[in-house]
Formats: sequence, structure tokens, C-alpha cells
Amino acid sequence: MAGHSHWAGIKHKKGRQDKERSRIFSKLSREITVAAKLGAKDPDTNPRLRTAIQTAKQFNMPKDNITRAIKKSEMNLSENFENLRYEGFGPFNVAFIIETLTDNKNRSAGSIRAILQKSGGRLGETGSTSHMFFSCGVMHLTKDTFSDEKILEIAINAGAKDCRSGDKFHEILSEKEDFYKVKNAIEKISGNLIYSGIEWKPHVNLELTKDQQKKILEIIESLDEVDDVQKIFINVNIDLASL
Repeated sequence: MAGHSHWAGIKHKKGRQDKERSRIFSKLSREITVAAKLGAKDPDTNPRLRTAIQTAKQFNMPKDNITRAIKKSEMNLSENFENLRYEGFGPFNVAFIIETLTDNKNRSAGSIRAILQKSGGRLGETGSTSHMFFSCGVMHLTKDTFSDEKILEIAINAGAKDCRSGDKFHEILSEKEDFYKVKNAIEKISGNLIYSGIEWKPHVNLELTKDQQKKILEIIESLDEVDDVQKIFINVNIDLASL
């Protein structure tokens, strides 16, 4: 797995049903509420809201929950959430980029710092790890949607920067600034995507032993339990199937 995004990576542990689902829904609801608060309530004219709702549906979030999250944007108008990025290192010199959606940056920073320090890592300054990654739009389509050749053609025509076909899905990459434009063009041809989002991809992945990978995964799971944390990215190849 190239890097580790919260939404893409968390799927392997969906068996931890109730508690896990509740936490995922809470994070999804927060993103939907903020997206609706910052833009139109109509997902057709609010790309961030549309992406948030699509992600919620990928995790089988009930329609009522989505509706409530949108309506919540009209309440508590004094409550302001902001997107903040934290950077740091874990053991084995693994680089972390942690994206949050928070109304209390001191709380977020304190929680993240404590988790990294407990594992022998540290919270770094802005820019301490982001130079090891590049930010881009990521879209996944099921493998049987198009042939490798056809999806490459579609991606290029849509303005994507790269297209990779794996065993289970096609992955299309775009410049961060072109994400919604490329996503809309792909969706018009293919229908809904199985995943889409803006991610931090590492320029180079570290190779760790299985025991080291387990340690990093434990840190990711601890970070994921922090309500403010939305997405987590690392520069490691983690083979979830073998852990």
C-alpha cells in the first residue's frame, strides 16, 4: 500500500463493528457539516460536500445521518472547525502527515504529540515531513469498469497526471488543484467512483519488517481514535494482508 490514508486504509478493520462504525460516522458527519457550512447545501454545486457524501455512502452511512449532518451546519454558527495539518515522525524514522478537522488546535496537537512520543516518535514543525510527499487527487475505479488501455485514455482526456492499474482497481492521479474537475469528468463517463480524495503520496516508501509494520499500524490505530484526526499518511509499504 503506497502510503496510508484514513479512508482507504481503515477498511481492513471494519469487522470491529459498533465502536468502529460509530467513530467513522462521527468523522464523516463532521466533514459533511463543515463542507455544508462553508458552501452550498446542495452537493451538486458544492464539490467538497459531494465528495464527503460519497465517502459516507461508501461506508454505508445511513441517509438520515447524512441529512442531519447537513442540517447541523445551520446550527451552532459560532462553532468553527478548521483543517489543520500536523507532521511528525514515528519509530524507524517513518514520516507522518496527519490531517485534522478541529475546533481546538491545542487539544489536537497535544493528543497527536502524546501518541507519537509514546511510540518513540515526535511531533515536528510544519514542513518537517511534507517535503517527502506530494499532494494530489486520487480516484479509484473497479478493475472491471474499463480495460487498462481504455482507462488510461479516459484519464488523459480528463486531464489526469497519471493512471495506474492494479489487481483490484484502477487508480487515477490528478494535480491537487484539478481534483474536482478531473473527478467530475471521470464520473460522467464511469459513474460513481469506489474512492476519491486528496492525499499525500510519498516520493519514496520505506521498507519495514512485518513486526515493524505492526508497530506502525498500532500507532495509526491510536491516532485514528482521536476524534479530530481525519486522515493519516505515512511513507511506508504496509502489507495488510500479511499482518
